[in-house]
Amino acid sequence: MESATPERQMIYLNVILVYLFILMGVGIYKSRKIHTQTDFAVAGRKLTPWILVGTMLATWIGTGSILGNAGKTYETGMAALILPIGGTLGILILTRIAGKVRAFEKFTVPEIIGERYGPGARMLSVIALVLAYMVIVSYQYNAGGAVLTIILTDANGNALISSEMATILAAAFIIIYTLLAGLVSVAYTDVGNGIIMTVSLVIAFPILWIKAGGFGGMEAAFTGMGKGDHMQFWGVYSGMDIINFCLPPFLLVLGDANMYQRFSASKSARGATSATIVLVLAVLIIELLIIASAWVSSSMITDAANGRHVLIYASRQFLPTFLGAIMMTTIVGIIISTADSYLLVPATTLIRDVYLNYINPSASEKKIVFLSRLVVLILGLVAYAVSKGFAESTGFFEKALYAYTIYGAAITPALVAAFFWKGATKEGAVASILSGTIVTLLWKEAPFVHTLIPASLYGNLDEVLPAISVSVFALIVVSLLTGRAKGGPDIVAQ
Repeated sequence: MESATPERQMIYLNVILVYLFILMGVGIYKSRKIHTQTDFAVAGRKLTPWILVGTMLATWIGTGSILGNAGKTYETGMAALILPIGGTLGILILTRIAGKVRAFEKFTVPEIIGERYGPGARMLSVIALVLAYMVIVSYQYNAGGAVLTIILTDANGNALISSEMATILAAAFIIIYTLLAGLVSVAYTDVGNGIIMTVSLVIAFPILWIKAGGFGGMEAAFTGMGKGDHMQFWGVYSGMDIINFCLPPFLLVLGDANMYQRFSASKSARGATSATIVLVLAVLIIELLIIASAWVSSSMITDAANGRHVLIYASRQFLPTFLGAIMMTTIVGIIISTADSYLLVPATTLIRDVYLNYINPSASEKKIVFLSRLVVLILGLVAYAVSKGFAESTGFFEKALYAYTIYGAAITPALVAAFFWKGATKEGAVASILSGTIVTLLWKEAPFVHTLIPASLYGNLDEVLPAISVSVFALIVVSLLTGRAKGGPDIVAQ
């Protein structure tokens, strides 16, 4: 990869360091205001709609977007503009759920599932959530390490820091920042991340467009690379590709515990609904800007190694120095704002759904906050161990889809049914969570699966469609066979 001059490197590094110091300062300041688990986990239920929009936007737009979708855009071109459809549709449905979640006043998704379906379903959802979110956090570490490594590459193309050390530094910052003040600091710094992200993308896109020479320049460049199909929207992806790419983010966001945690942190049910409505448009705009910027930049990048991190490379090579620094800071902010949220949620879940439910229900608020921070630390280290296994195995796009499927196939059907289908039973929920998790984990890993499915189908079909199909089938069939759940609150009616 071509490198920037030492002077530009220092500007990039200094801008990012200033940003990180500000984040840490906010975390330290807000940590003094954390006294209860409500403060730590749901920001005291005091977030306004605009703060909610900012924190939900910054959480959803993560490495899967800025590196995953951008990397897929480098591979396939204009057709990648279809990728945000799944997530956007999922958020659209969430506008019907947000107010109900806030009115229910729980802390975690497993709590909601437990209230509706009982303790068995609750504990299974804890396992699926922690498993999926550790994978998500792990590749955020990898992404942070990748950014740092690229910035610290000398004029000869030699990295001044190893990728392993860069990943360790990224992980350490994310862990420390998250455990300081929980959702209070995360939410407010997410707003800053969201503003920086939006402004930098809006400014960067026309500059990249001009440098690429518009449609004419891009068409000539792609043709010269033998990538004429990069100017085509239709016909690049098969129907199965679209399902494989769009269904996992749809399922994740529809049941995403981060979103539900933020609904619970809202000042009111109406505020949660209003924020989610605005979020639909905000996510669509930002996702399309990311993909469009990656598409335009791809026409100026011939080396596939550089294309893996197309927006990082474009920030360094094609943008004015200061704007490039801001873009790199945006990428860092996106990684952090996603990682801290996906680290905080499983920590809150383990405290609420395991420790307080089974071990020490009468624990003091001081002890709960201390243990919450300790669990953040432990889970952060677990995620780092996972990141080492994922370091070179697959790309960010594939990692994201896999993690989304683990969660979406296991938890989302039963969770959504809790709000919309009175006939869902605890037995159906347990069957759904178990079957969705097992099919996801076995689809690519268990050799015997290969013998049960035609090779042509197996090779083109990712785990998401069989996993969600089995999960939904189990929920419906088992629920119909066992009759309506008894004894729990009727969330549907709220």
